[in-house]
Amino acid sequence: MPGVSVASVKSDGCLELVADTARGRARYRCGPTATAMWIALRVHDGNPDAAAHILADLWHTDPVNARTDLEIWVEEMSDAGLMRAEP
Repeated sequence: MPGVSVASVKSDGCLELVADTARGRARYRCGPTATAMWIALRVHDGNPDAAAHILADLWHTDPVNARTDLEIWVEEMSDAGLMRAEP
């Protein structure tokens, strides 16, 4: 989303995002799993299938399960105004 940027990725694997909102600047912290999802989506230009496959490999799980987890997280990030789905 415009106005959202990465402030840092901490040594514990947490991602800190900064977003410009109607109320000013807001900070959001994502745990290591969400950080991996963010990075996978960025590396694959937002392609959820490609991101899910790389996450499934990393997590030693079925790509369908990784895709489901990714979709839930993307919906939460969209609801928070930090991400939007594009066709």
